[in-house]
Amino acid sequence: MRCTLSLLALAGLLFVAGAASADAPVDSLKSGTPEIKSAGPLTFGPDGILFVGDTTAGAIFALDTGDHTPTSGGGKPSVEGIDGKIASTLGIEASQLLVNDLAVNPISGNCYLSVTRGKGADAKAVIVKVDRTGKISELGLQNIRFGQAALPNAAKGATSITSLGYTKGRLIVAGLSTEQFASKLRSIPFPFSAVDKGASVEIYHGNHGKFETASPVRTFTIYDIAGEANVLAGYTCTPLVRFPVSQLKPGEKIVGTTIAELGNQNVPLDIVPYTKDGKDYLLIANNKRGVMKVSTEGIATAEGITKRVGGVAGLKYETIKGLEGVLQVAKLDNDKAVLLVKAASGLNLTTIDLP
Repeated sequence: MRCTLSLLALAGLLFVAGAASADAPVDSLKSGTPEIKSAGPLTFGPDGILFVGDTTAGAIFALDTGDHTPTSGGGKPSVEGIDGKIASTLGIEASQLLVNDLAVNPISGNCYLSVTRGKGADAKAVIVKVDRTGKISELGLQNIRFGQAALPNAAKGATSITSLGYTKGRLIVAGLSTEQFASKLRSIPFPFSAVDKGASVEIYHGNHGKFETASPVRTFTIYDIAGEANVLAGYTCTPLVRFPVSQLKPGEKIVGTTIAELGNQNVPLDIVPYTKDGKDYLLIANNKRGVMKVSTEGIATAEGITKRVGGVAGLKYETIKGLEGVLQVAKLDNDKAVLLVKAASGLNLTTIDLP
């Protein structure tokens, strides 16, 4: 009897394990060739799945990179003139290449870049992998496992999808729609099913002294505040606004909390959260104001900026000296970040200690 019960128990465990494996997110993807028209914003989800924003099609693609193995011993990716080396790998001149975004696979530490190969009618979307030794290769898109989600009412062009983030089984998508309240944050369950029209988001812009509904989120990150996932979104000129993910419901119109004004005449390019010496910070790359280290102290209780301000207000920050021309930032691990930097000779991929 005990033997029978043990066998039944073992069978039950194997069934549960098999069911868990079958329900793995990567198993929702089907083999084929995704028709990605333009590779823009990137982010990683579970199982080494890379999400790609196709700004031309107004769609999201989920790609199985096959990159599921942790890299032992680490390594600090560093490639000078990476644009020229990618172009050489793809068989084109560097002038025919545009690098759009950077993401790091948290499992392996390998870097992925979305690029445009060629210009005009000949342009082609390409995903490039750079491993921790600096080796460059193209991620083949033929007969790859993938999923696809079309965004209803997406605007045309680059602002249709401006930034992506993944948290707790949901893909968060920022961009503009064709609706009157144009600025959108969409919370899409993954594996993909039906995609709703998302939540319309409104912000108070302290430097402009008014509420805005048409300004797109330029970049965002997911950050837990008091145990709740929040979108921390950067806008042009440069308000930093938080939105609880739980409020991103279809058809809702929500007003974010402006927790900082980081200076006008500036566009935030990328943002990552990290912990240093027991305190949390945000590292924000900008096109005019360098790389900012923003303290999150007081973020949970900040009431928000609701009146016109000149210059800066809210969360405190410092500008990191020596980091110039930074276009993209991605965390490599708890202590390091990978940067894409514009230099006189082209683009460099480099790894730094988080400041």
